[in-house]
Amino acid sequence: MHQPRDPHLLATHRVLRYIKGSISLGFDVFASKVLITSYLLEITHSMMDSRAIQMESLDERSELEFEDESLVSPASLAKKAHSPGAIQHGSFSGGPQVYNASYMRDRVFRSLKVVVFTPKISLLMPFGPLAVIVHSLTGHHGWVFFLSLVGIMPLAERLGYATEQLAFFTGATVGGLLNATFGNATELIISIYALKHGMMRVVQQSLLGSILSNMLLVLGCAFFSGGIVFYNKEQVFNKAAAVVNSGLLLMAVMGLMFPAVLHYTHTEVQFGKSELALSRFSSCVMLVAYAAYLFFQLKSQKNQYMSIDEGGSPTEGSSDDDIPEISKWESIIWLSILTAWISILSEYLVNAIEGASVAWKMPVAFICVILLPIVGNAAEHASAIMFAMKDKLDISLGVAIGSSTQISMFGIPFCVIVGWIMGRPMDLNFQLFETATLFITVLVVAFLLQEGTSNYFKGLMLILCYLIVAASFFVHVDPISVADKPSNNSDK
Repeated sequence: MHQPRDPHLLATHRVLRYIKGSISLGFDVFASKVLITSYLLEITHSMMDSRAIQMESLDERSELEFEDESLVSPASLAKKAHSPGAIQHGSFSGGPQVYNASYMRDRVFRSLKVVVFTPKISLLMPFGPLAVIVHSLTGHHGWVFFLSLVGIMPLAERLGYATEQLAFFTGATVGGLLNATFGNATELIISIYALKHGMMRVVQQSLLGSILSNMLLVLGCAFFSGGIVFYNKEQVFNKAAAVVNSGLLLMAVMGLMFPAVLHYTHTEVQFGKSELALSRFSSCVMLVAYAAYLFFQLKSQKNQYMSIDEGGSPTEGSSDDDIPEISKWESIIWLSILTAWISILSEYLVNAIEGASVAWKMPVAFICVILLPIVGNAAEHASAIMFAMKDKLDISLGVAIGSSTQISMFGIPFCVIVGWIMGRPMDLNFQLFETATLFITVLVVAFLLQEGTSNYFKGLMLILCYLIVAASFFVHVDPISVADKPSNNSDK
């Protein structure tokens, strides 16, 4: 007779067989009940074992489904970012995944929501395509410049966001290099396009304006806002990091000052060549110094540069920002997209600078030194003020002074080397007026940072100093700039 394979049917069949045998053998009723009860227990145990096997299979299935959902979960991304095998296995370490069209579509929509649609500053993104349309239809340089400048603002902020997200997966050293490279990528892209068109003065003045804006306006607003919120106490920050950054800024001033002094004293060995050769040599030295600074900060003296809490003791950063919101490959893709779009708008921006100067009746120096940095770095300005109002001055200093150090020790020398490769005579002679302005600014900020404390009065002094600088460049006529000379062009 064919035996059933199902354990439930098998146990039932055995019960019926033994009941039949007990009746045929003449067992009494009590013995039959005992026999029936024992085999009913056997049926119950077999059913429970089968149910346990089914529950284990369901648990395994639910774990796989949870891992599918956790691929886009910030918590799982954080665990993968800090796990030893995260870099090697990436998102495939959790086992085989089912990638279908709906999953990829949901992944793309979620990434778009996080990067593009969630931040309020993304409302300014349509200004970029609008600049292209206005340039094609009207060619009005003033409007093209304004729309391009406003359109670059959210792209620059999102580029910094993508860089921070990628730094979660790369570690401290590579993350520091990424911040050094992409932290001021917008200024570097604009400078490279200006170098391509032979506008060396635009490069020099826009980079100088970024340094002045970060050191005076951004830091001043951060100190002032934090001092108003915490009116009854002095805010503290890491004095050691501020002193090192001040020293690097003074080194950058020295690198800019000697070519200018050499030019204005007419003491060059070969007129026009020694100044350029000195600038290129000094740029290489400054890049080496900045690389050594990154190694010193990230490796040798890492504990010395942790943030300071209210009691004055070093503490690590808050854990609120330790969870990435997008994956590593999403960060890389967004970096590529944002960099390409910024490059396109930068070309329109650079081509419209001189026309905007004529249309708005403003010197090119004022546009490059004041307007470009204020609007282009508005997102960084807002973040520095926000962190100062939360009593996180070390982050504000990292945005303001750290960004100035990046531009002066990395951005400016990098542009000199790129100009060397392009065959453009880009040098470190920023002219006497601009060099003197930078020198005095660095001295003022260095004196205010030496105590390691801040209040609203220090912030007010820095803001007033920036107003003096802005007024000076508004009445300053650059003798080298072509656009500052009288022109017969129309306002268009």
